[in-house]
Amino acid sequence: MNTFNIYWSYLLLDGEKMHLAASPKGLCCILWPNEPFEVLEKWVKKHFPLGSLVYDQEKLAVYGRQIEEYLSGQRKTFDIPLDLCGTDFQIAVWQALLKIPYGTTKSYSEIAKEIGRPKAVRAVGGAIGANPVPIVVPCHRVIGKDGSLTGFVGGLDIKQQLLKIEGTFI
Repeated sequence: MNTFNIYWSYLLLDGEKMHLAASPKGLCCILWPNEPFEVLEKWVKKHFPLGSLVYDQEKLAVYGRQIEEYLSGQRKTFDIPLDLCGTDFQIAVWQALLKIPYGTTKSYSEIAKEIGRPKAVRAVGGAIGANPVPIVVPCHRVIGKDGSLTGFVGGLDIKQQLLKIEGTFI
């Protein structure tokens, strides 16, 4: 069996570390500032059992730069490779999220319909909550059917900040 490296680094956001990781295929994991490094270790062990975590700020620079540009309002789309690790259903949901244009939102039920599973609204919510690359795969653009902010792993205040960056005020 071949082993390979999963490179990681971090961005500093308001003095807190936001960890990033990339496989040889692309960006595979972003942790919110409130999530400790151990969460990344556990995630890599689950999804890349043969992968070794290696710190390399230079290899992650392109990913970090694009995320920083987005957060500062200078970038509306990402053009970095992704390595999405999840079930077929989760990946279908995440692919649907990637199609939500900057500055717009959709409801969980709209995403469920788009992937051909209109009754799977709760499962869509679970897949969105399991999104390993938030911000880049824009789970923050999914809101309640009534237009309300709903659960968000990073916290509703972060979701609101991300929507505000995009000019979507809720």
